[in-house]
Amino acid sequence: MAYKDLQDFIDVLKQKKLLQEIEVEVDSDLEITEITDRVSKKYGKALLFKKVKNSPYPVLINSLGTYERMNLGLEVENLDEIAEDILSFMDVASYATLMNKIKSVPKLARLARVFPKKVKNAACQEVIEEPDLDKLPILKCWPQDGGKYITLPLVITKDPETNQQNMGMYRLQVYDKKTTGMHWHLHKDGREIYEKYRKLGKRMPVSVAIGCDPAIIYSATAPLPKMIDEMIFAGFLRKSPVELVKCVTNDIYVPANAEFVLEGYVDLDEMRLEGPFGDHTGYYSLADMYPVFHIEKITRRKNPVYPTTIVGKPPMEDCYIGKATERIFLPLIKIQCPEIIDMNFPLEGVFHNCVIVSIKKSYPKHAHKIMSALWGMGQMMYTKMVIVVDENVNPHDISTVAWKVFNNIDAKRDLVISEGPLDALDHASNTAFYGHRLGIDATKKWESEGHTRPWPDDIEMTEEIKALVDSRWHKYGIE
Repeated sequence: MAYKDLQDFIDVLKQKKLLQEIEVEVDSDLEITEITDRVSKKYGKALLFKKVKNSPYPVLINSLGTYERMNLGLEVENLDEIAEDILSFMDVASYATLMNKIKSVPKLARLARVFPKKVKNAACQEVIEEPDLDKLPILKCWPQDGGKYITLPLVITKDPETNQQNMGMYRLQVYDKKTTGMHWHLHKDGREIYEKYRKLGKRMPVSVAIGCDPAIIYSATAPLPKMIDEMIFAGFLRKSPVELVKCVTNDIYVPANAEFVLEGYVDLDEMRLEGPFGDHTGYYSLADMYPVFHIEKITRRKNPVYPTTIVGKPPMEDCYIGKATERIFLPLIKIQCPEIIDMNFPLEGVFHNCVIVSIKKSYPKHAHKIMSALWGMGQMMYTKMVIVVDENVNPHDISTVAWKVFNNIDAKRDLVISEGPLDALDHASNTAFYGHRLGIDATKKWESEGHTRPWPDDIEMTEEIKALVDSRWHKYGIE
C-alpha cells in the first residue's frame, strides 16, 4: 500500500527500528553533515534530528541510505521486482490470442491507477506564509560550500509550448530569505524549458516541493524519456495515483502530500554566482553563473519535517538512489541491446563514471558495438568508462571483473577511446561538458577477432569433486 506521505514512511522506519532519533540540539552548519557522513560510511540508520539550532522544524536525513531502506521506500523486496514489473507491461503489447488479451485486462487496469489525481484541498497548503528560508533548517554541507543548499528539492516547471510539467532534482543554493540559485545543467530538461521561456520573453513560473513519499522523490531523479511524466511514473511505482494540487501563485500542480512548497519564478536574464558545492563526485564542483529562483510564497503542513541529504565520497545515500536507477532501467536498455545480460554501476563510479556490462557475445568486436550503443543512450553519454565482460562473468563481482580486465586485454586491441559529452560536474577533462571516454573489451577473444593463439580456459574444479567435498565437509573439521 502506497505511503500517504513522508511522515508515513518515517513511521514505518520507526516500526522497523531503521530510524535513529536524535534529541540533543544540533547545528545545520556542518555538524549534521559530519554526523550523517559517519553513519553513512557504517551503513547505519536513517536519522531524525528533532532539535535543530535556529529552526522549529526537525530534519530527516539518510532515509534511503541502504539497500534495505531503498527497497522499503519503493515497497519491494528487491529493486529487480520493479524491472520485472516494467517488462510484464511491455509483454502485454505482444499478446496475440483473445484469451491472452482477456487475461491481460487486470494488468492493463492497473495502468488507470498511475495517472495523477487533482485535488482542491491539500496538506501542503495548511499554512500559507511569506517566504523566509532562514526558518528552514537548510544545511551547509561542507566547509568550502558557497552557502546553504536545499539538496532534495523537487523542482517542477511547465513547458510553455506543450503545457507538460517536468519534475527534476536540482540543488538550490540559498542567497537570502527569498532567493536561491537554480542549478540547471546544460543537458537537463529544466534548462531546456528555461531556454524556451527565454525565447518567448516570458517570466518562468517554478514551484519546488520538499518532502514527499519516497516514490515521488525517486521519480524526480529518474532518467525518464521526455514524453513520460514523472508523476505518472511515481504513480506506477507506488501503485496508486499521486494527488496534485494547484499552487497558490501559479498554475503549476504540486504533490498534495509535500511537507513544504516554495512557489515563485525565474527571471529570464538574471544570473548569479552559484557554488562551489561538495558534490556526489567526492570533489567540490566549481562556482559558475546560474539562474536565480525568486520565492513568492511558502506553503507547508502545520507540523512539517524537513528532509535533506548530503553527497560526497561514496558510499552515501545518493548511491542507493543511483542503484535503483540501474536496476529499474535495465529492461529499457535491454530493449535496445538485448544481448546485455546484466550491468553494474559501481558505487565508486558515482553514477556516470563507470559501468560494467556482461553480454552474450555473438560476433567479432561485439563488445565495441555495446560501447557505442551505450554512449548513444540518453544520460549514458556521460559514462567515462564502459567495461564489457562475457555472459558468465557477474558484473557485480568486482574482484572477478578486475581479474578479467587485468588479464584479458591487449591495450592496442581492446581499448577504445571515444570523444563525446561529459557530465557538467566532471573535473578531469581539459574542457567543460565534453572530453574522452574509455571502453574496455575484457571478453574472451576469438580467432575471427585476430587472436590466432589458443585462449586458455578458466581454472575450474569438476562438479563431481565439488559435490564430494560438499558432502564430506563436516568430516574435515575445518571451521
